[in-house]
Amino acid sequence: MESGYSVRWTSFALNELSETFKYLEENWTPRELKNFASRLDHTTELISKNPFLFQESDEFVGARRAVITKHNTMYYRIKSDTVEVLSCFSNRKDPSKKKL
Repeated sequence: MESGYSVRWTSFALNELSETFKYLEENWTPRELKNFASRLDHTTELISKNPFLFQESDEFVGARRAVITKHNTMYYRIKSDTVEVLSCFSNRKDPSKKKL
């Protein structure tokens, strides 16, 4: 995949994503899990091509948010030629637990 921006995941975002996948594996069908993974890849590719595509976050200054599914939101920030994924929040969680 060619793009102008490299995408780097923080350890916090990777931990959240891991928790989300564990939950989904237990509660969703393999087909739904595959669709989620495909949407996540597609969203990441869109961000790498145009990081300004998604709106600025109201919750976190300097961050942008991309809705992957109605259940999952990705928060990221742009640093020169790199996009840093800060969080992959599961919207089923208590909103007060959102942090970067």
